[in-house]
Amino acid sequence: MEGRSEEIEVIHSWSAPRSLSTSLMYSFAQRDDTEVIDEPLYANFLRVTGIERPYREELLSKVESDGNKVVKDVIFGPGVKKYRYCKHMAKQRLPGLTDELMKKGKHFILIRNPLDILVSFDKVVPPSFIELGLAGLVSIYSELCEAGNPPPIIDSEELQKDPEAALHGLCEALGIPFQPAMLKWEAGPKSVDGIWAPWWYESVQKSTGFTQAKKYPSPFPPSLYDLLEQSLPFYNMLKKHARKTSHFSLSPLSRPTLPVPANEKLLAWVGDEIVPRASAKVSVFDSVVQGGDSVWEGLRIYKGKIFKLEEHLDRMLDSAKALAFKNVPTREEVKDAIFNTLIRNGMFDNSHIRLSLTRGKKVTSGMSPAFNLYGCTLIVLAEWKPPVYDNTKGITLVTATTRRNSPNNLDSKIHHNNLLNNILAKIEGNNANADDAIMLDKDGYVSETNATNIFLVKKGRVLTPHADYCLPGITRATVMELVEKEKFVLEERRISLSEFHTADEVWTTGTMGELSPVVKIDGRIIGDGQVGPITRRLQKAYKELTEASGVAIPTYHQT
Repeated sequence: MEGRSEEIEVIHSWSAPRSLSTSLMYSFAQRDDTEVIDEPLYANFLRVTGIERPYREELLSKVESDGNKVVKDVIFGPGVKKYRYCKHMAKQRLPGLTDELMKKGKHFILIRNPLDILVSFDKVVPPSFIELGLAGLVSIYSELCEAGNPPPIIDSEELQKDPEAALHGLCEALGIPFQPAMLKWEAGPKSVDGIWAPWWYESVQKSTGFTQAKKYPSPFPPSLYDLLEQSLPFYNMLKKHARKTSHFSLSPLSRPTLPVPANEKLLAWVGDEIVPRASAKVSVFDSVVQGGDSVWEGLRIYKGKIFKLEEHLDRMLDSAKALAFKNVPTREEVKDAIFNTLIRNGMFDNSHIRLSLTRGKKVTSGMSPAFNLYGCTLIVLAEWKPPVYDNTKGITLVTATTRRNSPNNLDSKIHHNNLLNNILAKIEGNNANADDAIMLDKDGYVSETNATNIFLVKKGRVLTPHADYCLPGITRATVMELVEKEKFVLEERRISLSEFHTADEVWTTGTMGELSPVVKIDGRIIGDGQVGPITRRLQKAYKELTEASGVAIPTYHQT
């Protein structure tokens, strides 16, 4: 016995109640190398907390209730098999228990959606946040991670959908061999069941294995709604780290690689608070979701300053006014949100902001702005983002069949989020393996690209389309000023597509990409296929302007 006690290894299962934890205990009990213990810390939990249960007195009279004695003599005591599986409820890990509990053995966490836990728990005992213990599960996960021993997390949904795959994955994570016997057990009470089994195990004792969840769940009681809201964030936090072993749960798309990996841990402003990337979400009732009803701006940050901030805010607030937004945040409130977001992220250079202002959340779904009674939603999305085009070698364009919206339909001077017109053109560009697509107006003249304004050079003269169909871009206006400052002739007029095909130089302008040379349009080489001299000269002037001007970010000190 003493020799075996040195070899026994404890497997700790941590969960909230009603998470299929008993089914999983039955599963491990079928192994020929494992003994199981059902909630060895339960008596200590009842003694310390004073919580009432129908079986409280019986449990306290028959089971050791000193938690540290349980840890030493029961959980880590002598055994006759290789492994000892201990089923724990997270809420039963109370202050005062020895650190040995977490330092020794193999740990894993079993989770279940509170939507399912609460309905099940409520059938036996009125649930509470403390009774569920989801915060305790997060604490256990964090503590083990900090100790360099991150526990595997398994969602009970996986066990229901594909038990064999889920158990294979769990055993692999624990470093133990899978045994097929884990998939089945006999119905009826078990010798390993705790004293509380008659109150809690009626359903699981009828089972002979993991059963599929019902296709359609029971209605969720409104009385449990507040508790659900409290619990879901803890479940979702753990679910992010859960193993995906079932083919049912695997997405057909693998997790993409971010263009800039540092953006994985960015902070965004949504509404009136700064939140991590994964929590940066708007309500399904928000107007931007209901109808693309929002306005936006793109901002660039250069060496501690936001370029053309005031001009962008002018346009955003004008757009909001044109769309009759109400309860719009003040200019200073928007600037404070921008500054706070940049400072929190430490973004003072080579970064970009997507600034959005939606009409806000609705009281019920529908088109009418009369439903928008919460005020606007402000979103400040700051990312590490270098210019998105190749401004050294140049880009390629094709002409889209999708025509640019006419002011008769939707005025492009309103910088709105309803970008389907542009997106359809961008799809054409993507299908042609081009960087972007030129969009024509209703009469066949060039308007802009799907994302930028456009310029051409012919015999030393610089031309750009009228801002009738196209957005009168702020970068466009800036470059037009630079053209005149550099003593070139500037002409703003209707321009046909063939004029772009035969131009000496072409470039596009936009906050996201700055000033981007175009070397090919619809298969035609522009000029000699290289970045032209006027383009380079204006790129240099633009760069100098970004370095010399802009609104300073508070607290930034150049080193």
